[in-house]
Amino acid sequence: MYIESMENLLSALRAAGEPTRLRILAILALGELTVSELTQVLLQSQPRISRHLKLLADAGLVLRYPEGSWVFYRLHENAALGDLLGEIIASLPEGDHDLQRDRDRLAEVRAERAKRAQDYFAANAAQWDNLRAHHIPETAVETRIDELMGDLMGEGRIDLLVDLGTGTGRMLEIFGPRAARAVGFDISPDMLTIARAKIDETGAENCQVRQGDCANVPLEDGTADIVILHQVLHFLDDPQRALNEAARITKPGGAVLIADFGPHEMESLRDEHAHRRLGFAEEEMHAMLLAAGLAPKAADTLNAKDAPLTVAMWQADKTIRSTEL
Repeated sequence: MYIESMENLLSALRAAGEPTRLRILAILALGELTVSELTQVLLQSQPRISRHLKLLADAGLVLRYPEGSWVFYRLHENAALGDLLGEIIASLPEGDHDLQRDRDRLAEVRAERAKRAQDYFAANAAQWDNLRAHHIPETAVETRIDELMGDLMGEGRIDLLVDLGTGTGRMLEIFGPRAARAVGFDISPDMLTIARAKIDETGAENCQVRQGDCANVPLEDGTADIVILHQVLHFLDDPQRALNEAARITKPGGAVLIADFGPHEMESLRDEHAHRRLGFAEEEMHAMLLAAGLAPKAADTLNAKDAPLTVAMWQADKTIRSTEL
């Protein structure tokens, strides 16, 4: 671990050396949270939590990401500070009562998020494809994915195509025929019911869907040739975890294809459609892909005519290490 100066180290240690701030660091080690969510977890007032967060941010221990009327906080990703934070958090007593209660309340906060998202999916499963078409022209997105996939495949065939957050199975419906095997994962049983009906209708015996979390995919490391995340990441509490998982299951030499919204200010999508994030900027996605161990290769934006949303698309490759050649 290398930190630029003694003063930086002392500043970080002073910021961390307070009970509430230690609890904040321990909770943020489990994923990014808003101020409101931290108040629910720590049972302290918003002004108090905000004051602690400012001290942690000033010391370089946490990063602040404003997004519309929400502000997300996460642990700093700098390598040196990351090592320091890891040592601090690893030193916390595992059986501490306050830390355990914080984790219990975090589980409740996450359960509320999941229920809200699943309630939305359950209520809208049958109209999901129509809703997506209402937001953006999906045909343009599908055409671009088709082009990227064609470039990746050449004259070959995909052994395994994986669609994370498959929803109604649209990606499997379109691109499944290109693969020897295509698997879609989704957490919502309602979505999977519709996806299965589509597979039955088309007779695509090489396609299947399974219930599964994008951040915990039941596949072995390095098994997929291409992984698709189509309009998924903006729903997730921690999109970095999903990208890490996509990278894990991708073969060396394989690719991850992402389609999602660019940055926007449509706050109504949070209340009406359970969107967690208001799109992703190019620099943010680039950093997340690198953090997942992927090499960004292509990025496009597709402007939605007469619509307030822009679709952003990314291709990232999993490079082959010299030991694998």
